[in-house]
Amino acid sequence: MPEHTDGGHRAHSAYDTYERLISLLESSRVDHRLIDHEPEGSTEAVSALRGHPASEAAKCLVLRVKVDRRTTRHVLAVVPGDRRVDLDAVRALFDARYVGFSDAETAERLARAVPGTVLPFSFDPGLEVVADPDVVARPRLYFNAARLDRSLLLSGADYERLAKPRIERIAAPAQV
Repeated sequence: MPEHTDGGHRAHSAYDTYERLISLLESSRVDHRLIDHEPEGSTEAVSALRGHPASEAAKCLVLRVKVDRRTTRHVLAVVPGDRRVDLDAVRALFDARYVGFSDAETAERLARAVPGTVLPFSFDPGLEVVADPDVVARPRLYFNAARLDRSLLLSGADYERLAKPRIERIAAPAQV
C-alpha cells in the first residue's frame, strides 16, 4: 500500500506499520510468535480470543501532555491490559499542566495504526513511549500487531530491549 500525504504529514497505512514491526523483530532475532484471530481491538475481548489473562496484554494509549501553554508532547502509555493509565502519574512525570487522551486522528497519525491496533512501539519521533514496569516484567506479553486480526507474543524483556521505553509507574487498578 502506498504512503500518501495528508495536510503535510506522511500518513502510514497499518500494513506499513505491521511490516516495519515484523522487520524489526526479524532483524533483531527476537523470539516471537504471531497469532491469527477474529478481528478485535478491545484488550479484554482479544485476550479471550488469544486465550490468556488480560494482565498479559499490553494496553497502548496515546496521550496528549500539555507541559505549559506553548508545549504539548505526545506519549504512548503502555500498561498491563487489566489496568488503566494513571493520568495523574503521567502528569507528575512530565510536570505537566494537563494530561488527557489524544484525539483519534492525532493518535492514528503518531501511532501509525488505527485504535485497537496501536503497538507498544513508536515509529514516530514525536511519540515518546512510557511503559509501566509491570509490562516489561512479563514473561509473556501479547498485543495486536498493528492489525485487528493478528497479534504478537514476545517476552517483556525483549520488548524493553527493542522498544527502549521510558520505564515509569503509570498503571493504576482498573476502575470498577
